[in-house]
Amino acid sequence: MKNLIRLIRPHQWIKNLVVLLPVFFGGALLQPEAVYAALVTVLSFSFAASSIYCLNDIVDVEDDRRHPVKCHRPMASGAITVVQGYLLMALMFSLSMVSTLLLSSHQTETASVILFYWLLNIAYCLRLKRYAIIDVCIVAFGFVLRILAGGYATDIRLSRWIVLMTFLLMLFLSFAKRRDDVVRMNETGHAPRQNTIRYNLTFINQSITITASVTLVCYIMYTVSPETIQNFHTDYLYLTSVFVLVGLLRYIQISVVDKKSGDPTKVMLHDRFMQFTVLAFGLAFLFIIYVLKNIQ
Repeated sequence: MKNLIRLIRPHQWIKNLVVLLPVFFGGALLQPEAVYAALVTVLSFSFAASSIYCLNDIVDVEDDRRHPVKCHRPMASGAITVVQGYLLMALMFSLSMVSTLLLSSHQTETASVILFYWLLNIAYCLRLKRYAIIDVCIVAFGFVLRILAGGYATDIRLSRWIVLMTFLLMLFLSFAKRRDDVVRMNETGHAPRQNTIRYNLTFINQSITITASVTLVCYIMYTVSPETIQNFHTDYLYLTSVFVLVGLLRYIQISVVDKKSGDPTKVMLHDRFMQFTVLAFGLAFLFIIYVLKNIQ
């Protein structure tokens, strides 16, 4: 049972909290119906993602056995058979689709987005992840699909700036993750992924810089856009850009200086600086839209 749980990687479900962004940026945190719909969608996406994790470990089983860390994964170590992996994959996907029935509305639209995510990631696991640049773009687009599903489920219209910022931020994190692979390849002479040889530190560092810069610009444009000011009845949201900048700089430091950006989830779970920055950003954003606007 322990190995089955390890295979579906529940600790990675934190990524699916991105589904809550429409509720957060839509100012709907005090609306129980919207929060409920978003949480159901988080659960559905988590099951779908776990299904893909199973397939990924099946496809990569031989490569993982040669990896110094991934060789301990349940599939690579032989603790779970390939047949068991496929069965668990099917179960997780079934739970994902069934759980969308818990939504009170927009079930079809939400399930369709999750299904498209699942099919896209099957293509990613089987073929597309072999191609540099395309691989990180698909990973980033997967998070755009998460917020789109959250928007459908909660019936909240998404700002185009938030959609674009989500894609760019996740592209930034994906490049930072690839940097860890390039560093390991330079140290060991062995490429952790088939496409790692198509990356080098110069390219990765420039890509990280570009995506971080444009991410910050997109967020600033969101905070000062007439649409946002009209929705929240305040023009002080631009102040939260400071926390976005600090968060990006901290992650670049983790990637370039500490060389520990191989797993963004672990960074968020263990780095106190990042946790404080995200918390401060969230509290500042909520204070501005729920408190400050009422005392102006």
